[in-house]
Amino acid sequence: MKLTMPRFDQAPVLVVGDVMLDRYWHGSTSRISPEAPVPVVKVEQIEDRPGGAANVALNIAALGAPAALIGVTGADEAADSLAASLASAGVTTRFQRIASQPTIVKLRVMSRHQQLLRMDFEEPFATDARALAGDVAALLDGIKVLVLSDYGKGALRNHQELIRLARDKGIPVLADPKGKDFGIYRGASLITPNLSEFEAIVGPCADEQELVAKGATLMRELELDALLVTRGEHGMTLLRPGQPALHLPARAREVFDVTGAGDTVISTLAAALAAGEELPQAVALANLAAGIVVGKLGTAAISAPELRRAVQREEGSERGVLTLEQLLSSIEDARAQGEKIVFTNGCFDILHAGHVTYLEQARAQGDRLVVAINDDASVSRLKGPGRPINSVDRRMAVLAGLESVDWVVSFSEDTPERLLQLVKPDVLVKGGDYGIDQVVGADIVRAYGGEVRVLGLVENSSTTAIVEKIRNR
Repeated sequence: MKLTMPRFDQAPVLVVGDVMLDRYWHGSTSRISPEAPVPVVKVEQIEDRPGGAANVALNIAALGAPAALIGVTGADEAADSLAASLASAGVTTRFQRIASQPTIVKLRVMSRHQQLLRMDFEEPFATDARALAGDVAALLDGIKVLVLSDYGKGALRNHQELIRLARDKGIPVLADPKGKDFGIYRGASLITPNLSEFEAIVGPCADEQELVAKGATLMRELELDALLVTRGEHGMTLLRPGQPALHLPARAREVFDVTGAGDTVISTLAAALAAGEELPQAVALANLAAGIVVGKLGTAAISAPELRRAVQREEGSERGVLTLEQLLSSIEDARAQGEKIVFTNGCFDILHAGHVTYLEQARAQGDRLVVAINDDASVSRLKGPGRPINSVDRRMAVLAGLESVDWVVSFSEDTPERLLQLVKPDVLVKGGDYGIDQVVGADIVRAYGGEVRVLGLVENSSTTAIVEKIRNR
C-alpha cells in the first residue's frame, strides 16, 4: 500500500487514562557496594518523562497533532513535573488531583544505557468516575478521535460511559486494553492488545490462522469495528469483520528498548485516523513508528520529521526527483537533523564529466545537495531553438541517479530566484569563472545569512561544445 505523511495539525485527539511519570536516575558505576553485591551508582542526572496515557498524548503532540489529556494524579511534585512537561509540548491537560494519593512514578536507575533497577511508587486511584466523564464530555467538541489508555491503575472506571459519549458524537474510540475482561471495551472502534494480552483472553494461538479466527470471534462478541494485535518481532495483525487479515512485518532495524512501544502504536494510529487516513494506512504508519521507538532508550516520543523520513524510505522517496512540496518537507526534516543544505542549478542538458565532477564538489559543501533544473521551455529561451536535447523528465532521472545528488526539482522561470526564496539553502553553489556577485540569487542567500560559493569547472567540458561537435559531423 502507498503511504503518505498526513496533515496532523488538523487532527485533534483526546486521551483519557492512567497518567504516570517515568523518572530516570542516570549515573556511572565504578565499584561494588561493600554492604551487598550490588553496583554503586553515582547519580549525575535526573530525567523525568511523561508515561502511560501522558506518553500517548506526548507522542500525538510530537507528531504535530493537537492533543488533550484527562487523567488522575496526586497533588504532588510528580504531578507538577508532568503538567510542566506536557504543557511545554503543547498538550492541554485536565488532571483530577487526589491529595491523599501519590502520582504514579516508575523510577529507573540507569548506568551506561543499561537499566539496573526499577522502583514503582503507586496505589490504585479512587477516581471520581462521574467527574472524569464530565471532563471528557466537556472536551469532546471538535475532537476527531478518543483514546482510552488503560493501564489498570484506576483512572478508567467507566469505560462504557466514555465509549458511549464519543460514539454518540460519531467520534471513533481506540482503546489500549489491560486486564482479563475485555468486555469493558464493548462497542469501541478498535482495541490494540499485544499478543500476550490477546491470548490471555482468547487462549493460545498456534498460528496466524488460529489468531485470525479467534480475533474474528472476539470482534463479534465485543461489537468492535476492528482489532489490532501487536506481535513484537512478528509485527502486527489488523483484523476487520468481513475483510482479509492484514499482516504487517516488524520494521525495527535494531531493538534497544521496547518501553512505550504500545503507546507509540496507539498514538500514531489515533493521530493518523484523526487526520483522515484509512485504517490500513494508519496501521502501517503506526508500525513504522513502533520500529523507530524501539531503537531508543526508555519512554520516547516520535517526531513528525522522524516518521516522515521513515515514510520516505518506505516509498523510496528519501532521495531522487521530488515535487516542490515534497522537497520543502524533505528539507524541513533534514534541518531537524542538523543537516546543511547545498543548492545548485542549471540546464544539465547532456550530462558530461564536467557536470559529474562539479556535482561531487558541490555535495562536499554540505550534507544534502539540491539540484534545480530549468524545464524545457526555459531551456529553449536561454539556449535557443533545438534545445534542450533531452526532455526535463529524462534530465532529472539521470541527475537523480548520481550518488552525489540527493534531490532534483525543476523550475519554469529563467532563474531559480523563487526557488531560493522558498528553499533558503545554507550554501548556494555555482560553477564558472565569474565572481560571487555575479551568481544569480546570491543577494537572496546572503540576505538571510547563507553562503555563496563558486567552484571551478573541468576544462574542455561543455554541453554546447558537445552539441556543436555532433552537429558538425
